[in-house]
Amino acid sequence: MAFQGPLRRCRYVVPVLVVPLLLAGCSSGDADRPGAGEESTASSGGTGPDATTSPKGADAGGSSRSPGIVDADPARLPKTRSAALAFIGEVIADPDSFGPGVVKRSPYESGPDAWPVLGADCVWEQRKPAGSVLATLTRSFEVPAAKGKGPVRLAAVVTVHRTREDARWEMAESLEETMRCPTQQLREGELIGSMISGALLQGESTQENSEDALTEFGQFQSAELGGPHHYAWQQAQTLQFTVAVTGKGAKGRTEKEIDSLATEALATMLVRLESAVEKQS
Repeated sequence: MAFQGPLRRCRYVVPVLVVPLLLAGCSSGDADRPGAGEESTASSGGTGPDATTSPKGADAGGSSRSPGIVDADPARLPKTRSAALAFIGEVIADPDSFGPGVVKRSPYESGPDAWPVLGADCVWEQRKPAGSVLATLTRSFEVPAAKGKGPVRLAAVVTVHRTREDARWEMAESLEETMRCPTQQLREGELIGSMISGALLQGESTQENSEDALTEFGQFQSAELGGPHHYAWQQAQTLQFTVAVTGKGAKGRTEKEIDSLATEALATMLVRLESAVEKQS
């Protein structure tokens, strides 16, 4: 497929975060991030911290103390791969997490040993998960095509790191990747670009539901679905965990529709995460 010229990306840090607005009214009950979903999984192993996240070395050892997000019970924090996989099963999104009309895609779940890395050529590839990762899983979903509307591709990711520091490092790497690669190839025939990014730590603006939260909006083009279409990615970090959701638009689909689907699922996963680790009364 010949794309209509290169995708241009401008990066701005803006006070954009829609998760807290929805989470307040969400009941308890989960990116793809570039490279995740379908054949891929969670976020990458880039390099270098960003000013909006804690530097490497802070909170070394992954203290179980939560900074006001959740009163975590240390005994409920996973320390082994099997415990991490069980935790992911409790937290990760299912079709109902997005709202009505969402169904499973095939393949539904990624392999547990797949970890996407953004190469020097800005192309995502699969590698073995980083040593900091206890477990990670991606699920893929879809809003099926309807009259005059193409299918919406969705993915949800949960990653359990060994320490909180490692999870923070993943968030920093995610920001570094968007600055390093103005245009990224998700897989053969799929590109994203023209991204606008926002980052909020806990306590900034209305962000009170995670220690760190990232949001990106941009354009998605594919050989199958054409484009450009709206692209949305949201990721949040609390304790040693990261959760993320991606939405890729299609013909006839609005930005609001895609953003709402991603927000709903991320909010659901954050509520489930809190319930899974908080101290019991």
